[in-house]
Amino acid sequence: MAKKSLIQREKKRQKLEQKYHLIRQSLKKKIRSKVSPLSLSEKTKMREKLQSLPRNSAPTRLHRRCFLTGRPRANYRHFGLSGH
Repeated sequence: MAKKSLIQREKKRQKLEQKYHLIRQSLKKKIRSKVSPLSLSEKTKMREKLQSLPRNSAPTRLHRRCFLTGRPRANYRHFGLSGH
């Protein structure tokens, strides 16, 4: 069984990711858009806004855990359970 604090930390990251998902997605879309190209200064402003978002709101910071035991490894994606 994983420590309760680690499980709570992961839940907090999930909430932050859900909260900032649309903001992060729209900023990335604007930076990468080829339809209306931005100037270099506008792109840097967009990147600064993206960097000012909380670090834990990035989807790469999330880690899949077993919902019964909280085990971080050997998880089956479809079931959310660990193999142990």
